[in-house]
Order: sequence, then C-alpha cells, then structure tokens
Amino acid sequence: MHTRNNDSQVRASETQKCTLVSVILNVILSIFQVAAGMISGSQGLIADGIHSFSDLFSDFVVMVANKKSQQDSDDDHHYGHLRFENGAKFIIGGILLFVGLGMLWSAGNKLFHGQSHQEVKTIALWVSLLALGIKEILFRYMLATGRRINSSLLIANAWHARSDAASSVVVAFGITGNLLGLHSMDLLAAFIVAIFIARMGYLFASDALHDLMDRSVDAQTELAIRNCLLTTDGVLGLHDLKTRKMGDYALVDVHLEVSKEISIREGHDIAVEARKRVMNHCNVLNVMTHIDPDH
Repeated sequence: MHTRNNDSQVRASETQKCTLVSVILNVILSIFQVAAGMISGSQGLIADGIHSFSDLFSDFVVMVANKKSQQDSDDDHHYGHLRFENGAKFIIGGILLFVGLGMLWSAGNKLFHGQSHQEVKTIALWVSLLALGIKEILFRYMLATGRRINSSLLIANAWHARSDAASSVVVAFGITGNLLGLHSMDLLAAFIVAIFIARMGYLFASDALHDLMDRSVDAQTELAIRNCLLTTDGVLGLHDLKTRKMGDYALVDVHLEVSKEISIREGHDIAVEARKRVMNHCNVLNVMTHIDPDH
C-alpha cells in the first residue's frame, strides 16, 4: 500500500507539472491567435484561438480533479475519490462538444447564408503554422507523460491538445486557399474544425460516462486478473469475476473455488494471497473475494 501511495503522489506531481506547461502555452497561444485573426481577418484563426482558450478551462478541470482524486477515503467515499478523474474527463468532453457546436453554428451561419467572404492577410498563415508546431510539441509531451504514469485523464487532455494541432492544419489550408483567391475556404476551415472538435468532445464524454456507470475493464486486463487468481496456490477455479473502473484503477469482485477439505483458516489465507497477487501485478485498487468449496 505504501508503494501504491508513492505511485499516486508521483502521478499527481507529474500531472500537475504537465498541466501547468499546457496552461502557460495555451494562454499565450489563445491571445496571439485571436489577435492575429482579428488583424488578418481570418475567421478560421479566430476559431482556432477560441479552441486554444477552451483548453485553459480543461486544464483547470484537470488540475482540480488531480488534487481531489488524491484525497483519502472518508465517511462519504469509502473507496476514495479517484472517480474525480472520470468526472473530469466527462467535463472535458462536454467542453469540447459545446465549443465545437458553438463554432459550428457561427461558421455555418456565415458560410451558408451568403455573408461576404473576407480576404485574409498573409500573417494569418504564419501564425497558424507557428501554432501548429507548438500544439504538436505540447501533445507529444503530454501524451508521453500520460502513458509513462498511466493517467487516462492526462492522455485525454493530450488528445485535446492534438485536436488543436489538427484544427490548425485545417485552418492553415483554409488560409492558404483564401490567399489563392478562394475566399470561402477560410470559413470552410472554421466549419470543419468545429465538426472535428464536437466529435472528439462527444467521444470523450461518452467514454467517461461509461466509466462512471461502472464499466468493466478491457478484456486484456481482465485476463491478466484472471490468470493471477488462477495461478495462486490453492485456487482450483473461479466464477462471477466482476470488475469496474475507478479512476485509472479497477475494483474486482470474485468467487474463488478451493478444496472443500481445507479449514476456514486455510481458505482465508488462500484468498489473502490471491488478493495480494492481483494487487501487486495489476492496476487494481481492491479485490473483494468470496470463498466457495470446489464440487
């Protein structure tokens, strides 16, 4: 348990540091992009700047959830507060979804209702390319950190940053088209970016909602848990293995089958050893066992 607490503290520290880097970069980028978009007349660049600004809120959510999830169990939360991470992921998805829908309505209204298409200045292209490079670097940094510390919350925020990078690619193409005389391309780029953002938000929110509704772990993790239990000395079989997500960990319930000839003490010791093996080899927060006699 001491090792698990140390791991949690390392994860929290790394997540906090990574998120602070994201906050600083997103503050600079959002101000720079929106200002450049207004000066150059690029709706796509303004939309991209607003997307960068939405990252600030998601970063704030990550920081709060990261702190809250490290709190110990209490009278109201016997299993701890790790589901703050799942809730934060759901909020990030909701942010992306509503930002995307708002941008979709704005760009679509201008694109499909005959509003005049403004010619964009060259500075917009250079700003969009610079933003693209910074966002891609931020994505790779956050994703690498999230995978190293096994944080689905940080990985989700990394893909949020990648959505910014992808949107900057679209914006750059739209600005290029506008500069070549296809003035509607800038608005079309803003429209496509909005669709991309809304779709990613829906996927994040849907995934987090399933975790909050006690979704089981993936098949590979469940197989690893099953193998740990079955290879424990004294375990002859198992049934009714159930799992549910708790932050980046899992809660496990299982019925273990042991010889009907052994004592209650021996059955208890087998269950303790089986639980210990799963806790040591799998990303599991707790294992609840029930001992059944083998038929």
